[in-house]
Amino acid sequence: MDRFTKLTGVAAPMPLVNIDTDMIIPKQFLKTIKRTGLGVNLFDEMRYNRDGSEIADFVLNRPQYRNAQILVAGDNFGTGSSREHAPWALLDFGIRVVISTSFADIFYNNCFKNGILPIVLPQEEVDKLMDDAERGANAVLTVDLESQTITGPDGGSIGFDVDPFRKHCLLNGLDDIGLTLAEAPAIDAFEAKAAAARPWA
Repeated sequence: MDRFTKLTGVAAPMPLVNIDTDMIIPKQFLKTIKRTGLGVNLFDEMRYNRDGSEIADFVLNRPQYRNAQILVAGDNFGTGSSREHAPWALLDFGIRVVISTSFADIFYNNCFKNGILPIVLPQEEVDKLMDDAERGANAVLTVDLESQTITGPDGGSIGFDVDPFRKHCLLNGLDDIGLTLAEAPAIDAFEAKAAAARPWA
């Protein structure tokens, strides 16, 4: 998993509430177990017409937001069925930060496990960032995980909370497998001791 330390990027505004995982990545794209290739189908039913052509006024189809790395979203983002494909699709598109007033628990946890930083803020702070995001190509935010701050295009700063353990994992690029591998010396030592004590096992 790639480390997350500090990101400066364009923020796209998506003020819809209750965006569920089927909206993020519709069920017909869940056949793959690969983490790559899903970005093209992110928000598929909102991005494309039935003939495959783009819906011009959808935010991520607008020229100024095509390379957005931050999403400022409405309340209760990631609700609905549990599917790890949702953060996979966001990440493959290039989204590394999602900001909202609240997230569905499973989606929230899956974001951290896949290198995405979900940030929970009060409504008034999200409203400020949503206004910043409406600036198009000038909607540049800087998210600093180490200092736990978001800096807007005018230089104003907002602080955010994050669980210390999850912060450590993101800063060091540690997913569940990485956390296990970090303990490899202790695991090897335990296995060697156990084998010596019970050679018949």
